[in-house]
Amino acid sequence: MFTGIVQAVGTLTKTLKTPNGLRVWIDPGEWDHVPSPGDSIANNGCCLTLVEIQDGSWVFDAIPETIVKTTIGTWTKGHRINLERSLRVGDGLDGHQVQGHIDGVGTVLHVNEEDGYRIRIGLTGFNMKWMVPKGSIAIDGVSLTIADLSHEDEWVEIALIPETLLRTNLKDRSGADGVNIEADVLVKTIVNTLDSVMSSTKIG
Repeated sequence: MFTGIVQAVGTLTKTLKTPNGLRVWIDPGEWDHVPSPGDSIANNGCCLTLVEIQDGSWVFDAIPETIVKTTIGTWTKGHRINLERSLRVGDGLDGHQVQGHIDGVGTVLHVNEEDGYRIRIGLTGFNMKWMVPKGSIAIDGVSLTIADLSHEDEWVEIALIPETLLRTNLKDRSGADGVNIEADVLVKTIVNTLDSVMSSTKIG
């Protein structure tokens, strides 16, 4: 479990295709967190297990299912990665409950730097019932509030404050970039429960 509050921005140093998927090396930069193999770390919102630490880089494996559902397969050397360690008992929940289980990849449609700083993201193929006005969403692992949305055109828009732009990699995003999307697990639970109840009622 995570909070969507990014603790550091690392840098991808290397990738290697393996029989089991893709191995990635992430340089955590100046982050003072010292993980151990087996620890869970969110990489652009995707929960990955630390395999080892090698020459200062953190090594993770991504299986084919993860590669299909996330942007990991598009990362190249130098790509900046939002990092967050898993939530510990007693930690503050400053963002919202984030599982690190990516629902799919959204596409940046527009970046507006004039009216504050707003990013519009296309969610074609997503269950838009999970997206609610002023609801929570995790984008590349960052806990954000939906500022605007269109169920018909399948997009959401977020507004970013300077502090978020400073502490994350979201200022790197531009038109047509892919971003990892995780909908609010509480909204998904409520929607799926209501859908199940409605289906049962119709059958009865």
